[in-house]
Amino acid sequence: MEEFAALIDALVYTRSRNEKLRLIAEYLRATPDPDRGWALAALSDGLDFPAVKSSTIRNLLKDRVDPVLWTLSRDFVGDTAETASLLWPQPDDPPSPPSVSETVELLSAMNRKSVVTELPRLLDRLDSSGRYALLKLATGGMRIGVSSRLAKTAFAQAFDVPVEEVEEYWHGLAPPYPELFDWGAHGKDPPDIANLPTFRPFMLAHPLEETVVDLADYAAEWKWDGIRVQLVRAGGETRVYSRSGDDISATFPELLDVLPFDAVLDGELLVRGSTQGGEEGGAASFNALQQRLGRKTVSKKMLAESPAFVRLYDALLVKGEDLREMAWTQRRARLEALMSELPGSHFDISSIVEARDFEHLAQIREGTRDDAIEGLMLKRRDSPYIAGRRVGFWYKWKRDPLLVDCVLMYAQRGSGKRSSFFSDYTFGCWDGDPDAGADLLPVGKAYSGFTDEELKKLDRHVRQNTVNRFGPVRETNRSMVFEVAFDSVHESKRHKSGLAMRFPRIHRIRWDKPPHEADRIEALRKLVRD
Repeated sequence: MEEFAALIDALVYTRSRNEKLRLIAEYLRATPDPDRGWALAALSDGLDFPAVKSSTIRNLLKDRVDPVLWTLSRDFVGDTAETASLLWPQPDDPPSPPSVSETVELLSAMNRKSVVTELPRLLDRLDSSGRYALLKLATGGMRIGVSSRLAKTAFAQAFDVPVEEVEEYWHGLAPPYPELFDWGAHGKDPPDIANLPTFRPFMLAHPLEETVVDLADYAAEWKWDGIRVQLVRAGGETRVYSRSGDDISATFPELLDVLPFDAVLDGELLVRGSTQGGEEGGAASFNALQQRLGRKTVSKKMLAESPAFVRLYDALLVKGEDLREMAWTQRRARLEALMSELPGSHFDISSIVEARDFEHLAQIREGTRDDAIEGLMLKRRDSPYIAGRRVGFWYKWKRDPLLVDCVLMYAQRGSGKRSSFFSDYTFGCWDGDPDAGADLLPVGKAYSGFTDEELKKLDRHVRQNTVNRFGPVRETNRSMVFEVAFDSVHESKRHKSGLAMRFPRIHRIRWDKPPHEADRIEALRKLVRD
């Protein structure tokens, strides 16, 4: 566990992507099985220990240190695991530290009752760095600047194998990935995933930005505002995977028995909208889909009111044949031919957008603020299906964001590298005329869109303009205006304003603008799509 803790410490203080790759690769080469497999799973969020929650850690600490000290320290540090690891009382004669494998075994055996006695015993065996690594591993919230993709890339770099092949095998295997290490580290045969419903890495697109393409070489289709999914059937089983490779099958059970043949299909998961007469219509807005995301169980009412379907983009494998090396035009023809075999209740195909030329396509794009349309995709007609982003093959041409001026209301510290800064901002719009005493109502929260230098200035502003505290949250005076960019706005019963933004981010800090000139709730309400 000491080596893993040293790795976590090094990663926390390393900003360079290449250095992170080197550190992880070096650890994977030097660490024996199965410790390195469990460590790799932890770095890629592949472990789950239901008995260990943040509340469990807080309760354990409040039994051992002054509760006020704990609260003040947690508020200052901004991270539960780091605060707990530093405040935990060190025993005079600690037992020997556990290995990563032993740690995983002990954590897996804990339940809600036993965790109260077993977790402290484990923490007593470690120093502060070890406790920090343990708690990060146990809660599944690493937040140390290592994505699942970076962990897979480090594995590929460690053993000189293609990262595309690592991703191909990854999702069919379980931690600590013995078959993966046998292949990568020991030169054995690749893992056999032929009859497993495993995830294949998505082909991704670059932003179009200033590029102008020739529509003789590129086809245009709508970019739908749902979630990108992969529907996989193999070995008599069907699974639904998200863009990141997470298995979300349980959230959308109506899709698990409708694919009549073995295949890997790429598409956008949407839910049905309704016409004014109450009849089932086309795709609803993302807000309707959001009501179903992340649910472990789905009620019959929800299945009836918001049935899911997949709008297909591409076909990777069909009936045992791998189509990925084919040109897009060939794959598209195969996909169109498949539609007669698929139930229309659960599948349709993303239509091609016809335009005379690029200028005409730009005009069409201007009118795409309809439900469930996010913009356009441009796909090179001769492009194979290749994992990741390849320059010149696929482009995404999202519609321009909506902009609104909001007033900063609350701030909270971030996580990881931002744990010392107030970097998460809640902002609002005026519910009427501020000069007549109107209130601000929260309309969104954002933690991106500003530079590191701007973050320092914003953090200073929050500290100097705090008027109230609610635990880790600071309320500020109403003096800072943000120009907020967002993709759409929807009605929401969960928010006091009755509105919820889609993908809000800070577009510009309006140091120059007085708060009473920020926008009104009514201006936002006019942007709600029916």
